[in-house]
Amino acid sequence: MLKALNNEENIERSFYKTEILLGPGTVQKLNTKTIVVFGLGGVGSFVVEALARSGIGSFILIDNDVISPSNLNRQMYALHSTIGQAKVDLAKERILDINPHARVSTHKLFYLPKEKHESYQNSIDGEEKNLVKSPLASLEAQEKLEGELSHCDYIIDAVDTISAKILIIERARELGIPHISSMGTGNKVDPSQFKIADIYKTSICPLARIMRRELKKRKIDSCKVLYSTEKPLIVSQEPASIAFVPSVAGLLIAREVILDLLKKSNAHK
Repeated sequence: MLKALNNEENIERSFYKTEILLGPGTVQKLNTKTIVVFGLGGVGSFVVEALARSGIGSFILIDNDVISPSNLNRQMYALHSTIGQAKVDLAKERILDINPHARVSTHKLFYLPKEKHESYQNSIDGEEKNLVKSPLASLEAQEKLEGELSHCDYIIDAVDTISAKILIIERARELGIPHISSMGTGNKVDPSQFKIADIYKTSICPLARIMRRELKKRKIDSCKVLYSTEKPLIVSQEPASIAFVPSVAGLLIAREVILDLLKKSNAHK
């Protein structure tokens, strides 16, 4: 039977293969980083998984949702045994099971502009979205989150709502924090067509097209995004999905974040 590891042995042995690959001192650097992840669905849950297994030391997780049966086909935390449980709670539990010394702050809220907290229907230039019916967190809860954001090293947007995506990007830019935003992964079957680029260099992706227009109106001149060059397989009111597409998107975002963090650390040597 394997012996439980003590604190230092845990970190050292858990991530030593990562250290071999990325170089001496890299795990220690990653352990000092704080990553914010908005959205813990098909993309976000795999982002968190990969970051936790890469040695990231601190997480700030934001999601208002609970696991539902429709999540079972693609989301990391979705099991029959977890239906009805909050995604942020499941994510925290899993991170700490991977790395018991990780620091995890959770916020069960829907991140929106203040004026849309009472009742929200996302309609941007006629691009109507479904009414969000889940309970919205109080402004006090969102303000608490705002206080934490200024101390993070990277912000990841893996939410679906356009209004929230714009707000996340605006806040990241205001704070001067590196960020990446996931574009649409629904209605696709070819994960090899994912690319990471500036929003203004994207093509084909319907969500990226809307985001380009909205960011341009707000005079936001750049934003790193993950998007797909694959044309939607079908066009449906509710995006269809399959396990091997959003998961790959999440892993690619995690890769980009890890390499960005290490590049920045090396530049400051």
